[in-house]
Amino acid sequence: MSSTAEGQVLAITGGVGGAKLALGLSKLLTPDQISFAVNTGDDFDHLGLHISPDIDTLTYTLAALSNTELGWGRADETWQFIETLGQLGGENWFRLGDKDMALHIHRRALLDAGQNLSEVTATITAALGIKHQVLPMTNDSVRTIVHTQTGDALPFQHYFVRDQCAPAVARFEFSGIETAAPNPLILQQLETCRALIICPSNPFVSVDPLLSLPGMRAAIAESGVPVIAVSPIVSGIAIKGPAAKMMSELGVPNTAVSVAEHYDDLLTGFVLDEQDAALAADINLPTLCTQSVMRTLDDRVQLAQSVLDFITELS
Repeated sequence: MSSTAEGQVLAITGGVGGAKLALGLSKLLTPDQISFAVNTGDDFDHLGLHISPDIDTLTYTLAALSNTELGWGRADETWQFIETLGQLGGENWFRLGDKDMALHIHRRALLDAGQNLSEVTATITAALGIKHQVLPMTNDSVRTIVHTQTGDALPFQHYFVRDQCAPAVARFEFSGIETAAPNPLILQQLETCRALIICPSNPFVSVDPLLSLPGMRAAIAESGVPVIAVSPIVSGIAIKGPAAKMMSELGVPNTAVSVAEHYDDLLTGFVLDEQDAALAADINLPTLCTQSVMRTLDDRVQLAQSVLDFITELS
C-alpha cells in the first residue's frame, strides 16, 4: 500500500483513460482511502435496458474483467445475442456482448424494483468482488447531447459509437442537468476527503457533466482540498478517445495547457506527461511532469503513486 498520508481521496473518472488510473490508485489505496465518482452523462436507454458505459468500464477494470483487446466490454466475450439481433433487423450498432447483457438485464431489474443507480452499482460491484466504492455522479437522468456543426443534436452514444465520432462538434448539452442532484455520497465525501483527483478523462464529456451538476463546483471549492487533474492530452494527441479532435473542432488548441485552462480556477495542481515538459511554464499552477502514458499495470500504479506523492507535496 501507498505510504501517503491517511485520509480519503476522491477520484473523478470516466472512460478508459480514467479507469486505467483508477485501477492504479486502487492498487495503492484501500477502499477506506479512495473512492471513485463516475460520469453518467454517457448513460442511455437502449433495447429497454439502462446502459452505463463509464460505470461499466470502471467496474470491469476493477474486477479484472475488462476486454483489453477491444478497450471496452468484458474479456472472453461472445456475441450470439447481438449477431442474432442484427439478423432479425434490430439495432445492433451498439455491440452488447452476451456476458455484458447479463449485467444490463440485472441492472434493469434492480432499477425496476426500486433501487437507485447508486444502490444498483453497489450491488453489482459487490457481486463482482469489488471493494472500492464506485459512485455514479447522480441518481437522476443526465444525458450528454452532442450538437454538431451541421446542426444535428446527437445523443452521445449515437455520436460516439454509431457515428464513430465523425461529425464535427459545435457544443455539448447536458440534458436534465438543471434538475439533477449530485450523488449525496459524493457530497459527503467532499466534506471529509483530503484530496480530489481528476483522472485523465475527456474534460468535455467525461468530467464536465459531473462538474456541471448544481452545487458541485461550490462543494469542491468549499472542501478546500487539493484538486489535481491529470492531462488526457499528450503531445497534442488524446491517448484514448476523441478529446483532441473535439478540441480542434471547438477552436481550442489541443494541448495539455488547454486542458488545465479548461478547469479554470478549480485546480491546485496539474499533471502532464514528460513529453510535454516544455509546456509547464505556460501553466499557472504547480505542475508535475512524469510518464503518464499507461500501457501496463506497472504504468498505472507508477502514475498513481506519482500523483499521490504530488498531493502530499501540495498539502
